[in-house]
This record gives sequence, C-alpha cells and structure tokens, in this order.
Amino acid sequence: MKPQIALQLWSIQDTCKDNFYEALKEVKRSGYDGVEFAGYHGRSAAEVKSYLEELGLQVAASHLSFEVLQNDFEKTLAFEKEIGTSRIVIPYATFQTIEAWQAFIAEMEEIAKKAAEEGFEFFYHNHANELTEIPGCDILHEMVQRTKHINLEVDLYWLADSGVDAFPWLEAHKDRIGLFHMKDMQDTPRESTEIGSGILPMIEYVQMAKRLDIPWLIVEQEEFQNYPPLEATAIDCQQLRAMVDEVYSKS
Repeated sequence: MKPQIALQLWSIQDTCKDNFYEALKEVKRSGYDGVEFAGYHGRSAAEVKSYLEELGLQVAASHLSFEVLQNDFEKTLAFEKEIGTSRIVIPYATFQTIEAWQAFIAEMEEIAKKAAEEGFEFFYHNHANELTEIPGCDILHEMVQRTKHINLEVDLYWLADSGVDAFPWLEAHKDRIGLFHMKDMQDTPRESTEIGSGILPMIEYVQMAKRLDIPWLIVEQEEFQNYPPLEATAIDCQQLRAMVDEVYSKS
C-alpha cells in the first residue's frame, strides 16, 4: 500500500488563523490526502468534522501538548474521537538532565497507556535536541527502551540536523517508528525548504518508508525562501507524490 500524504498545518499557520476552512480547502486543492492538526483555531469538534467531511480530508494525526493531555485527558480525547483522529502526537519536549527526561518519559508512558485503552496510537515527535542536549545520550533510544506504548513520529530533517547517521538509526528503531515528517533542508542558511530543492536524500527516505510500511508521510515546512507557504506546500505535495509513485511502482 502506498502511504498517504498529509500536511502538518503548522506549515500554513497564518492562513489557518485567518480562515481555517479556506486553509483546509487549499490543502485539499494542493493534492493532500489529509492533515495533521496543530490546534483548531476556536472551532468545535463538530465544525472541524464537517470541514473534513465536506472537503474529503482525513486526519493523519493531531499534535497535542503534553500539558493538555495531562490536565484534560478525557475532554481532549473526546474531541479527537469526534473529528476522526486515531493518532496523537506530543510535538516537543526539552530537559537539561537525564533524570528530568526519564521522569517525563515515565509520565508520558502512563498517558500513552491510557490513550491506547481508548483506541489511540501515541507518538512522540522529535527535534534535534533529544539527540544533542545531553552529551552522549540518545533520548529517543532511551524513550523506546523504557516504554511499550510510545511510538516515534520521526522528523527526518531534525534527525539529519542532529548529526545522526539517519539510515542505521532508522533501522535500529524501526519497530517503534510509525510516522515520518518529510521536510527538506537548505544548506546555507540551514533551514527547511521545498521537497526536492534541498540537500536531504528525500527519495531514500521514501524507500525507507516503504520498507517500514509507514502509512502517512507528513509534510512540514517552517521556512520559506522562494514561495509563500500555500505555494510552497503545494510544491511539497507534488514533489513527494512523484517520489512515492516512483518508489512504489517498483516491486
């Protein structure tokens, strides 16, 4: 099965703030199969669900803060169930000591276990800091070693940015990787750019996605050099779709 392609809506956050429905409409027009949410801009679950149904967009996942899940678990999951989410993702964390990380991982595992009982897959999304801020310690490795219910949404840009050799790392953690964030890298200055315009081996990442049977490839772009966000993310979708078609056409 080919993976479906979603847009992490943080990429077009200003458009979402201005007119959430029109933003989603543009995402569909750009060729995406679905979205990954990063907030709902004051809309109710019923409103969000109606937008998705009307436009024919699926929910790949939702980014939710750890604090929201910790403090308002039942209400938050009820919202996610109503809009059709089955994957919830913690988007970021940072701590200065291994002990603080371990305490956080233990708390996150408890929430992940409760989420699993409600039918959700639970993910943590990395940046570079998990691999760099505590010398000699790979916090993501620590995370999967210490837990059973936390999967990884691997942001391939940040994996590269951290200096890790990506493909051996992905192979070593393949049993817990369930989603990819697809984001290309401009070299100078180092920042995200349109897929296919940067220096990262994007087609090899798609080949790895095929090996790992990743169901969703989620596009995220955070900096824009040559195009406004809606144009850039449309290019991202077109480029990634072509790579997926090429990789998955080969047996």
